[in-house]
Amino acid sequence: MQIDSITSDSIPCDSMTSHSDAKINRVTTTILGTRIDALSWEQLLGRIVRWAQAGQSRMICLCNVHSVVTAKHDAALANALKQADLNLPDGAPIAWLMRQRSWPEQQRLSGPDLMWQLMREAEKLQLSVFLMGATPATLGRLRRVLSHAFPRLMIAGSLSPPFRPLNELEHGGFVDQINRSGASIVLIGLGCPKQEIWMAEHGNTTRAVMIGVGAAFDYHAGSLRRAPPVWQRIGLEWLYRLLQEPRRLARRYLLTNTLFLLALPAELWRSRQR
Repeated sequence: MQIDSITSDSIPCDSMTSHSDAKINRVTTTILGTRIDALSWEQLLGRIVRWAQAGQSRMICLCNVHSVVTAKHDAALANALKQADLNLPDGAPIAWLMRQRSWPEQQRLSGPDLMWQLMREAEKLQLSVFLMGATPATLGRLRRVLSHAFPRLMIAGSLSPPFRPLNELEHGGFVDQINRSGASIVLIGLGCPKQEIWMAEHGNTTRAVMIGVGAAFDYHAGSLRRAPPVWQRIGLEWLYRLLQEPRRLARRYLLTNTLFLLALPAELWRSRQR
């Protein structure tokens, strides 16, 4: 089977290496111009844990239809995804396309599932976690849920940025708060493209593994109901969420899903060439 691209440089051991300087082993394909990594759950969790234990600054993005379509028209998001150390197949259609290529067993690596599995590993290995995003009320509920599910989990801190553009002083203050907390892993729930752009802008100064988890905070805090497993398996989690927030999400899903469907024949043709 053909593999689209491999970067074969080894991972440096220097704990202060920035995510933009350190090369890693990557097996990837390109979907709508965005590089997506092929990984199993075991490989993904192992890599995050190694980076966190080494104190490395890393950036991980979760990519669905909305993000790869938006990146075609949003230069800032496209640049952020290019800088990421890993771009994961978060959306069911993205994982499905990868299965049509060289990875017939590629699973969907979703933000809420990744967050929960990673919290289990962080508790076991005593890796501290910082939470950034959502409202203060949601963060409060989320901390209580996590403390109940993972009693020995070290939550180094949390912050809820205001829902407006931040000034330079605020950006610097947030980075300083994260670094002073000593967190090894920073989960960022600001939504796409805000979280990806924030990580790209501050990856060289934030000394932790940063992961943009989207709506995972709201799901685990109980602010949003997640789609039943059967909806997730057949790739309709987006529809379940649309039914919960139609006024906010209707335009987004109508536009990006339509553009993705228009681009799908070309992507499937690329798959057949492999």
